[in-house]
Amino acid sequence: MVVKKRTAKVEAVVLDEEKLQKLMASLSVDGGEDGVQKVAQTLHSCLELTDPVRQIHLVKKAGSQLEVLSEDQPDGPLLDACLHTLALVHTSLQAKNPLRRAIASALGSVPAWLSERAVDHLSTCLSECMSSQASDQYPHIVDTIAACLDGFPLGERCILKLQPEVLQFLHKALREYLHQNRGLTGRHIAQAQLMQSCLAAVKASMQVVQRSQETISASLQSEQDRRELEDTLSSLLTCCIHILTDEEFIQAVQSTAGMAVVLLIRSVMGSGDEVASVVCSLLRSSAQGLDSVPQWLKQRCEGLFTSGRPLGVSLYLCHGALAMLSWKGALPGPQWEQLLLLVPNTLLDLDVSVKESSTAMVVARVLTLWSGAALDCLQTDAHPCPPGLQRCLSGGSELQRHLLEHIYSHWEHPLDGVRHQTRSLFRNLLLLHQHAGPSVPDRTVDPYITELTHSLLRLEWQMRGKYGSLGCLVELYGAGYLLDIQPQLPSCLLGLMGDQTLAPYASDLLERLFVSHKAQLASEASAAGKTTEDWMNCWHQAWVTPLLQVLCRARLDQTTYILDYFLPKLLRCSPSSLAHMVQALQNTPPCSTGSSGSRGALGALMTCLRAARAQGVIPSSEEGLWGGLVPLALLRQALVHKHDQVRMDALGLVCESHRSTEVLTSQEMELIRYFLPANLNSQSPGVRQQTVSLMKKLLCRVKDSTQLLQKKLVQERDQDQKGRDQHTLHQYKEFLRWMGVNLLEVLLPGASFSKCIMSLHLLGLLGQLFTFTTGPDVFALGEVVTSDHAQNVLYCVASNFLEVKQLASALLRQLPPSTVGLRLAERMCGVLQAALDLSTSTKPFDSVTAAHLLNLLLHQPDLSQALQRCAQEQGLGFQPPPPPPQASEALILELNTLAVVQFLLQCLQSEVSRAESSLLQAAASYPLYGRAHCITAVLQHLNTEGLTQTERWQRLVSELIAVCYRMSDVVSPVVQSSSPEGLIPMDTESEASAGLQRILQEIQPRDTNDFFTSARELDSQQRDDHTQTPALDTGGEGYRVTAQMVLVCCWRSMKEVAMLLGQLCQSLPLHYTNDHANTHSGLITEEQVEGVGLYFRQQLLQSRHRGAFELAYVGFVRLTDMLCRSGSQTLQQLPARWLTEVLEEVKSSDPSSKLCATRRSAGIPFYIQALLSSEPKSSSCSLLKMTMRELIALATPSSDRNTDNSTVPQVHALNILRALYRDTRLGENIIPFVSDGMQAAVLGFTSPVWAVRNSSTLLFSTLITRIFGVKKGKDEHSKKNRMTGREFFTRFPALYPFLLNQLEEAAATVESDSGQVKLHPSLFLLLLVLSRLYPSPMDGSSTPLGLAPFTPFIIRCGRSAVYRTREMAARALVPFVPVTQVPSTVHGLLQELPPELGPRMQHNHIHGTLLQVLFLLRSFQTDSHRPLPAGNGIGEALRRRMWLASRQNSCVVTRGAFLDVLVCLCGPRISLLDDTEVSELRQDAVSILMSSDLITSSTPFIAPLPGSTQYLLSLARVALSAGMEIPELWGTPQLSTRLLHSLLQSPQYEVRELVLEGVLRKLEDEEEEEEEGTGGPQWLHETTLATLTSLALHETHPQCLAKVLEVLCLLRSNVDLAWRDGDQVLSQKEVLLHLLTLTQNSAHSVELHCAALTLLSQLVVQLVTSDPQGLDEEALQCFGQWGVLVCSCCSEEQPVEVKLMAAKVLVNCTAAILTSPQLVLGLSTTVSLWRSLFTLLQDEDQDVRDSASDFISKVPAALLSADVTGVAVCAPVAMDAGVGLLCQLFVRWGRVPAGVLALTEWLLGEEEGDQEAAADEASSLDEEDFLFEKGDLNLWAEPVQWVKLLHRHLRDLIQTRDQTEDPGDPGAAEFDPSRVQALSVQAQSCSLSSQHALDSLPALPQFCCTMEHARLTLRHQRATLALELLQRLR
Repeated sequence: MVVKKRTAKVEAVVLDEEKLQKLMASLSVDGGEDGVQKVAQTLHSCLELTDPVRQIHLVKKAGSQLEVLSEDQPDGPLLDACLHTLALVHTSLQAKNPLRRAIASALGSVPAWLSERAVDHLSTCLSECMSSQASDQYPHIVDTIAACLDGFPLGERCILKLQPEVLQFLHKALREYLHQNRGLTGRHIAQAQLMQSCLAAVKASMQVVQRSQETISASLQSEQDRRELEDTLSSLLTCCIHILTDEEFIQAVQSTAGMAVVLLIRSVMGSGDEVASVVCSLLRSSAQGLDSVPQWLKQRCEGLFTSGRPLGVSLYLCHGALAMLSWKGALPGPQWEQLLLLVPNTLLDLDVSVKESSTAMVVARVLTLWSGAALDCLQTDAHPCPPGLQRCLSGGSELQRHLLEHIYSHWEHPLDGVRHQTRSLFRNLLLLHQHAGPSVPDRTVDPYITELTHSLLRLEWQMRGKYGSLGCLVELYGAGYLLDIQPQLPSCLLGLMGDQTLAPYASDLLERLFVSHKAQLASEASAAGKTTEDWMNCWHQAWVTPLLQVLCRARLDQTTYILDYFLPKLLRCSPSSLAHMVQALQNTPPCSTGSSGSRGALGALMTCLRAARAQGVIPSSEEGLWGGLVPLALLRQALVHKHDQVRMDALGLVCESHRSTEVLTSQEMELIRYFLPANLNSQSPGVRQQTVSLMKKLLCRVKDSTQLLQKKLVQERDQDQKGRDQHTLHQYKEFLRWMGVNLLEVLLPGASFSKCIMSLHLLGLLGQLFTFTTGPDVFALGEVVTSDHAQNVLYCVASNFLEVKQLASALLRQLPPSTVGLRLAERMCGVLQAALDLSTSTKPFDSVTAAHLLNLLLHQPDLSQALQRCAQEQGLGFQPPPPPPQASEALILELNTLAVVQFLLQCLQSEVSRAESSLLQAAASYPLYGRAHCITAVLQHLNTEGLTQTERWQRLVSELIAVCYRMSDVVSPVVQSSSPEGLIPMDTESEASAGLQRILQEIQPRDTNDFFTSARELDSQQRDDHTQTPALDTGGEGYRVTAQMVLVCCWRSMKEVAMLLGQLCQSLPLHYTNDHANTHSGLITEEQVEGVGLYFRQQLLQSRHRGAFELAYVGFVRLTDMLCRSGSQTLQQLPARWLTEVLEEVKSSDPSSKLCATRRSAGIPFYIQALLSSEPKSSSCSLLKMTMRELIALATPSSDRNTDNSTVPQVHALNILRALYRDTRLGENIIPFVSDGMQAAVLGFTSPVWAVRNSSTLLFSTLITRIFGVKKGKDEHSKKNRMTGREFFTRFPALYPFLLNQLEEAAATVESDSGQVKLHPSLFLLLLVLSRLYPSPMDGSSTPLGLAPFTPFIIRCGRSAVYRTREMAARALVPFVPVTQVPSTVHGLLQELPPELGPRMQHNHIHGTLLQVLFLLRSFQTDSHRPLPAGNGIGEALRRRMWLASRQNSCVVTRGAFLDVLVCLCGPRISLLDDTEVSELRQDAVSILMSSDLITSSTPFIAPLPGSTQYLLSLARVALSAGMEIPELWGTPQLSTRLLHSLLQSPQYEVRELVLEGVLRKLEDEEEEEEEGTGGPQWLHETTLATLTSLALHETHPQCLAKVLEVLCLLRSNVDLAWRDGDQVLSQKEVLLHLLTLTQNSAHSVELHCAALTLLSQLVVQLVTSDPQGLDEEALQCFGQWGVLVCSCCSEEQPVEVKLMAAKVLVNCTAAILTSPQLVLGLSTTVSLWRSLFTLLQDEDQDVRDSASDFISKVPAALLSADVTGVAVCAPVAMDAGVGLLCQLFVRWGRVPAGVLALTEWLLGEEEGDQEAAADEASSLDEEDFLFEKGDLNLWAEPVQWVKLLHRHLRDLIQTRDQTEDPGDPGAAEFDPSRVQALSVQAQSCSLSSQHALDSLPALPQFCCTMEHARLTLRHQRATLALELLQRLR
């Protein structure tokens, strides 16, 4: 993509009239041909012009004329006038104007003899400028000074000449800026502009000092100039130091000031050792070492030696030292060495105290700068580096260790810039080590680097920082170095590519690795004389083979990022590898996919080809389709593949091209024709987006290649080529027309949302890239649009989906106006009336439709007449002035908008007046929000900058604001009441209105927060006769009002008022007077804006309804954005004032306050959020800092404020803080306050008031998200949302002592010796935070923020009497123990356990310790992938405490925990302990198991004590491992059957369930491993199988029974199963009857129902295939019942799991039953099953559709077309193929007449007849009573398309029968005349009734009753098509 550079704005010369006249007079000459006169004439012409571009040309011309002037030419005054003109214009032009650059070039080209005069003139003009007194000119003059030094040698001479004057001026400017800054508090925009001016002045002063260094040095030596220069430099230094120490200044200015301070010191002190000494003193903040410094300099620097100076001073001085001092070459002296080592130490000290992310960014950048400077010092060849410095900079030194700690703390920083700088620093540290460390012959065997590499590879891959560091190692040491250490690295990294957060990092490292590896292999091969093929095979083996395996086998969502990030990089590195990939994938059988969710070989092939095509690796399709790499048939299969991503890759292959002018071949157009119809209805937004994006690329290719072809046609001589090009253009035209027609034709009533969206998007692209006009142009597509098409697009505006409305509205403006028909008066009036009716509808989405219709009409010239007609019909006195003749489009739009808004306003005013007398009537008949919404929407489309009717607009705005306030007054009592959600009882009696009035009166005056002190009930005894209920005049019609209606009316009205007021403030120009008394005219006044602000304040602080205050917030945000950007000083200062007022109100609030303290403080947080987020991000954020300080002080509990009056402010403060921490717009600016917020939240838990604890909980959860990121998945303990302890405490240092003290305090309370439960309120929170941390790579070394001090307290928390606390402590301990210390910690914990039974044993303590051991061992198992080191003593310690698992231990909870530890060590095939230890432990465990309650039936069963179930489950896990998973390692193969039998017979259902899950898991694993079924699993003995079948007959627990049946389902596919009940063997028929009964009775449990029906279906298929002829009547009857069961599972309302199971059942019986040559189950049942399959293919759930579409793969190939044979196809294609197949089968079965009539019944929708009649009645009764219609449950299915599909196939079937059957053949099956007649009567009746119902709908029913109209249209279409077919049958 080519990014256009932003061109600078060229402006003409603007001089005041007097100057201009003088200049022109001085340049006036009469004719004259000498050079000077020519120059003068050119410049004279230039000044006369106003076109800046022509002025530039003339200035350039003058420059070239000046260049050729010779010294002997006279006319001195004229020449001076020319030079003066150029100089004056140069100094008067604005910054970055190209004209200034041209003048500089012209002046620079004067001959040498003239240059001094030019400098004099420029100096004079600049001097005049600088003597100006006006401070508003300072920025311009500073900019002119900077321009003189910017590549303009003459300008530089001028500055040197005026150097003292320039420096004095810059000091004056800076002093003025510092003065102005004090008075700009709260005016953010003015402050931001001042900061930019300040920055420019400091930069300019630095440039002047740098350029005039020699002059300064000379002046400081001379006596006469020194004094003045010292004063000037001293003044500049004072200003810079002031900026440096004033935190009001933004970082960029302070950082530049830091550089300026160092530069000024250097210019005074020179570059010797003294300057380094001074800078060292400044960094240390001590005056030592300043002996050689001049006194004035020492005095000026005193401000930097105070101990209380801001932290940033050191940082900016470090930056200045690195940027302004020269570090290249040998260092001048020892002080420089000191300074070089002092800078990183100063920065690392800052590192811990820095809070703001922006400062962290500067620290990171300066550290990288330092590492670059250190490298510069080491890389000098001339002078060796001092050994002391070398030692300090080499790897392993103290400094390097601290720097690595900094890297590990910041490599996952949220700011991208910090991470990038950290990576650069790491690379530079490696280079420093290479230069400074001991020289090693082979760098890859350097022990320091080897250790560093190993430690990095040991870290978890979830740590994103390690990728960049490994990348640096690859860059410096080569990929071979890492691959030798870890050969599995490529596969490991590819496995991480499925994770969106890690994919970019992993792909970046992969790219570095494979590029480096390729280069290494190539160089090694050339050295060894090998061929390219040899080493390329090795490279393919390492990188391409793992990639192809992942692409074929992994799930699609895991490979998305491989396609995005990795594959393109691989192909760029090695384009020739594509052929290898294609060959490898085409050799893979197409169906050898991995899991069902993978893309398989075909998908992988498409992915590789697509990526290659996008990279330009594939040859263009003009030379045959992609160089013949892929057969066309494969591509067609991929375009309709079941998996979305495979289809997208195939489409991408067709559409994407490296050249946008590549001609589309006819094959490619055919492929799009094949793809589009089946893929328009995609439910996935991602797929829709990709399809539209790819189609856009294709259409752009069509457009660009057409333009190329048209050019070629003009130039082409070869007639054959010309003919081919014309043929291509003709094909293009046909293709575009086909596409337009097909897309327009699917927009029928009843089309699915997804199809409408897709079609409208693609039509929008056609309109955008081509045009819907009519004409001879290839791109003119207007003639394909019929009037019906345009009307269908218009009716899409009524869709319930906002996106469809927006796209349809945009498309309508592109269609030919004649087809849309809005210019016809009748049509326009109809649409306008529909819009006005919808604007008063009680259904909220109708007002959105109305707004879109009105916006369409705004562009029509005759709208005012239509409005007038509507006004007359409604009896409104409304007279809009018609637009003048020949009015411009903009004027028509303005006048129409004005008229529409006035009309709506007039209606709204009358409705508000009526609502003021009866809110109930308004809610039921004309809710106010619709009108207000339409006004807002209409105003949004108006460009308010160039309005002509200013006075009318001003009046209108005043009226709009007034009516908004009135609306708000009507509805606010409801939304401000303490319970707005149910103000009216849900009934329809006449008391409703009286009840509302009574409640309104009751709530209004006394709505306070006194729930803190006393509750209050509504006075139920109040007499009705006190209430004045206004009579409701309903015009004789009763209406029903529900609470929902009133509430929706009220909160939506509040919402629309907020949106309208926000829109008015944000979009209308403001009328105000600025600082210089200039009046800016506008439509809205400052007073109105301030009034709106006060209105929002009242709503946000008093509303109780969430909808009302959330949407008031949206409007208020618009207002606050406008306040900051307005030019009005008054308005700019409002946010700060309002904020101070509301904080005072919060501070002083008590239970009687009006502020709402329930509902999370309702709108108060929103109010403060809006005010704070309006503050510019680049400002000093003073409002945010002030607010956070106040709120944290209020939120933190303190002993002197623990009263009722302090509770309410504390609750408010906690709630507001929560909202601010959640607000993403405050971004990183909120991070410095996270520590304080966390402390407030944790301490809030100790409050005795529930409200405070509740708010603290909410704040705590928000902070956890803010610190650790949004939870990425359901796993609460996922490794993704974690941080190293080092990083956590570096970013939030204040939390280290706080959490440690709190934990110590909490741990002291958990000792459970007394037996009492003492629960510290904050303990759970502390453990929750700590469990999110993990050790840093440096956490072995002594670090000030290490995690070690926390460990003993966490271990102590494991003694708590609360089970959950012990578990949390165990979880929290894991991250605090580094992997290397796990064995010793585990051993230490085990030693704490009692070796034998004794008195006073604390089982809580034992249990807590065992849990900690268990969690540590599990974590070691997953993270280290290696056994525990030898001699760890863990096995021995466990064996000595084996009594804890035996009956000696009376506590079953600790018994179970000990067994869990044993399972952890003995259960896995590869244990953590060595073999002898494990086998001993296993023997002990087996003896305990065999004597336990689970196995020995003789002992009485354990009583159900607390924890007994967990104990039995732990025992069962030991038994499962020993008896089923690895019996050979336990030495218990002989016990295997006995153990399994005992477990399955266990009386505890939890044990049975666990065992069955284990059996199921093992069977599934074996099924995946076995390609061919080789008999049953060897480990399942016959007695176990008998036990399983017996369980299936007698199990009572539903989950266990479901699991048994699932096990039997899996076994049936491998084993011929004999069902036993005791000694009796059941026959197949008995099993069939049992399963049938079970399935029929199990509908209550989804899991059981699915398992039973699956097993039953397997049995049915087996019986049918084994002996189809020998089935008796009873079996067939059972099969019929089975068919009914399957069909019932396919209906829409069934759970997804049931439908998925039904789909699998139908797919598995496709070959045996659905497509069987014999109708085994009879025609009726078979057709019902087919109907169910088609129902599933139209299901809303994509997984169900995909599962059902697999039936295609089970159909015999002879029955299918080549396109779909043996491929997984998408549902629409499967459905089309399925209906065609069923028609073929009717022929094959010889049952065509019966089949035709069955399908005609489907077409007619006979099962819907009764439902629809009922629906007709229901809709007429209740349509008005439901505000939110549920609508159709299935948003994917399209009955219209289903009906068309059936009709097409039926027509073909009838036609085929007519052609193939001989009418005279007596054996031919005939149609049953009576059935044909009955169907005809039914269809005729349906047609007439639906037509009658359609005729009785109101005008334009598509808008007012959309769903009803679509339903009736579909009924009518069904009936019509059925009648047509039945007519043919007769």
